[in-house]
Amino acid sequence: MNKKILIVAAHPDDEVLGCFGTVARLIKEGYEAYTLILGEGKTSRDEKRVVENKKDELEILNSEIQKANDIIKIKKIFVYDFPDNRFDSVDLLDIVKVISKVKDEIKPGIIFTHYEKDLNIDHKITYQAVITATRPMENESVKEIYSFEILSSTEWQYPISFSPDVFFNISDTLDLKLKAMSEYKSELCAYPHPRSLEGIKLNAQYQGMRIGKEYVEAFKTIRVIK
Repeated sequence: MNKKILIVAAHPDDEVLGCFGTVARLIKEGYEAYTLILGEGKTSRDEKRVVENKKDELEILNSEIQKANDIIKIKKIFVYDFPDNRFDSVDLLDIVKVISKVKDEIKPGIIFTHYEKDLNIDHKITYQAVITATRPMENESVKEIYSFEILSSTEWQYPISFSPDVFFNISDTLDLKLKAMSEYKSELCAYPHPRSLEGIKLNAQYQGMRIGKEYVEAFKTIRVIK
């Protein structure tokens, strides 16, 4: 059984918001996990920001990425610099090649990635690139692909709603998810913004309530090959 996991996220902190409770649980159960972050993060949004300030902010963000992923014992982090909120300005093939390169290096059995109908364009394109890079050929290592929700993106794509069909009980690892998110000081928002510690906990409670558990992360199955 292939017990390697790859998280493919568009931006720093998406990996935490999307699936860190679940991945932390699976690591405790003996899985090995890796994170691929495709985009540069919010530091690329202001074209007027001076280069020196942008460099400083990227260093801070890269430090946050490392600290957050260390908390749940991610084995290795791959970080690329596709332009934030502008993945549609890049050839899809370029993003597919990055995902394929990382995938071929670690040969994961499971991928967690974005939901195809998120509000954020980068999330949509990341999903499409993952599907393209993992076409179910004979020697493809990836047998399971799941989409996660990202607070302040998935639920804001009105009127489309996220309809999960896989639920992981994260009652024992929610604290690790919150601790990891706390490291993203440059990304964290104040409640009642959904991307806040309180918002994350409330969403885990909501998903848990749907299936009779205390705290849950929910996913939409994309492909499972048994």
